[in-house]
Amino acid sequence: MSNTLTQEYIKLETDKIFDKLVEVRRNFHENPELAGKEKQTQKFITQYLLGLGIEVKTDIYGYGIVGILKGAKKGKKIAWRGEMDALPNDFPDNVYFKSKVKGVQHSCGHDIHMAIALGIADVLAKNKESLTGTVYFIFQPEEETFIGAKRMLDNNLLSKIKSDEIYGLHVTALPVGQIMVKPNEIFAYQKRIRLKFKSGLSIEVVNELEKEIRNTLSRAKTDSKPWEIHNIADPKIGLINPNTIFKDYLIIDEKFTNYSQNNELFLEANLYETNSTNLNELIPKIEQVAEASNFKDKLLSIAFIQENPTVINDKKLTGIAIKTLDSIYGKGFVVIDNGQVPFFNDDFAYFQQKIRGVYFLLGGSNFEKGIIAMNHSPNFKVDEECIRIGVKSFSSLIKERLKTK
Repeated sequence: MSNTLTQEYIKLETDKIFDKLVEVRRNFHENPELAGKEKQTQKFITQYLLGLGIEVKTDIYGYGIVGILKGAKKGKKIAWRGEMDALPNDFPDNVYFKSKVKGVQHSCGHDIHMAIALGIADVLAKNKESLTGTVYFIFQPEEETFIGAKRMLDNNLLSKIKSDEIYGLHVTALPVGQIMVKPNEIFAYQKRIRLKFKSGLSIEVVNELEKEIRNTLSRAKTDSKPWEIHNIADPKIGLINPNTIFKDYLIIDEKFTNYSQNNELFLEANLYETNSTNLNELIPKIEQVAEASNFKDKLLSIAFIQENPTVINDKKLTGIAIKTLDSIYGKGFVVIDNGQVPFFNDDFAYFQQKIRGVYFLLGGSNFEKGIIAMNHSPNFKVDEECIRIGVKSFSSLIKERLKTK
């Protein structure tokens, strides 16, 4: 065991445990568990952390876990979040370590996230005598249902940990190992709107209304299609480009959901808006469209029925994180995200409401090998080299942040 946690040690130790972490990831991949059912996942992580000599708490919420790594001296307290749950689907999964659970898959990358979190814990725990401060490893259940983080907080998580900063990441379709971040919003604001009418509207009328709402509200750069999310990694129009198509847009579901209940007609759709100052204008604009129609007397109400908070990175801390990683691994090691990702979101946002934090995007695609890490998609695959990059980079970041007052 080394007596000094140097950056060279972090690199060497990460390389040393890399193969083990790949096997850990594949074990998670083969044995996925849905939100609220992460029982075996909790057991595995708990045993792993205890084996590192890390204190473990499992009495927060559901199958959540908090690993507590205390350094030799008191100091700053930093948290790292990793998600535990998988998704309900039967997408094609072109790997030999396929899911053994029918209808359940890690097709979002949480298996990668858990492996990286355990890797960071492994590297830092082996040198806890060189650590000043405390690191909390939060393994969060029920992220896919967007309730795990909030319920951990509602169950007094912050009475058990006193964190000054919190960090997390999400693997995505960027090139393998690329770390991308930006201050403020990482994702577009997602709202689900519902229009309620008296019954009696024809399909033709409903379709015309949907079209009019979409034409009135939708916004995007000329000749761009920000709903084509596979382009986020395109160097010409993707997130890395200052002129990316993934900024200053409003997207609405192509098809509204419509259904009848108690002699009333309901229309629902998701909206994705990048500019927070526009959010309060959405319902009034839809009201104007509906009232200008020939059936305004049938309109009963318009309301948002889902308004999850979005991930908003602390501006100052994001700048510090970029500067820290660039100083260790070379200028430009971290690339700047110039847009906001549509369709996705993360309940990490709830942690950020209580603790200033930074959420990173980590590339998992290897285009030459045909590996595309597009989350929630058929044939979602990840180049596992991103595990090495994630463990090395964020062990380094945490180590440096612990040193500051």
